Amino acid sequence: MSYLTTSTGTARVPLGAGPLGVGVPGFAHPLLAPTEWAALLRCSRGFVPSAAAGDDGAGYAAPVHWAVLNVCNGPGARPDPHCMPAVARLRETGVRVLGHLDTGRGARPFGELISDAHRFLEWYRVDGFWLDRCPTDRTLLPETRRIATCLRTLRENTYLVFGHGTHPFPGYAESADQLVTFAGAWADYRWSQVAEWTADYPPERFCHLVHGVPRSHLEEALRIARWQGAGTVYLTDRRAAAAAGTACGAWESLPGYWDEFVSRIGTGVSE
Repeated sequence: MSYLTTSTGTARVPLGAGPLGVGVPGFAHPLLAPTEWAALLRCSRGFVPSAAAGDDGAGYAAPVHWAVLNVCNGPGARPDPHCMPAVARLRETGVRVLGHLDTGRGARPFGELISDAHRFLEWYRVDGFWLDRCPTDRTLLPETRRIATCLRTLRENTYLVFGHGTHPFPGYAESADQLVTFAGAWADYRWSQVAEWTADYPPERFCHLVHGVPRSHLEEALRIARWQGAGTVYLTDRRAAAAAGTACGAWESLPGYWDEFVSRIGTGVSE
């Protein structure tokens, strides 16, 4: 099980069997994915259908830590009348809604990002921001820190998730509430290795997003997340479109085992 060690040969020490939570990297527009938004709302209220749960037919779901709102690769050109009520209902349950800001691996101008952030706040009252395609190298850390500092001034208790998709230079952890240190395919995740420096932080500082996970490997994937010290996960059997060169398409629809996924986290995974 290579996920228990890093490439430098140091062992990852499990940080206990604390509960995992769900992070949703962005469903499709509510008009295109009404089932997804309805399932997310139901999960955020704490219950999912479960034939094994007894007479009421409901089981406990995992907590939803956050969900990303991406109207049109950002907030869009004007307020969307379908997204506004969907976001409001979700926020009423206590789930953080994060506005999608594409940093372009550091290529997008500072002013554009802050302008998008203002629109997200004005139109959708988001709780924070998802910095998609966030840089990972040391040279771009100062500019990323500048962006994060400015975003935190726009509202009280701004929550920031840096969507690196891999382990960044450790200094990024000082500017974000959470880092996405893995976003990719199950074939890569099951042999992945955790960076040594992550052991200095608690699980709630890290998130893993994995697509192409077969139902039969759900428990194994959750066990890997625990061993690698992630506190937030999203697993799906959907696969990224090969031509797109990105995993975004894998997140837009529900996994075929959504209820089982969130209920397994909610009841814990055996170690």
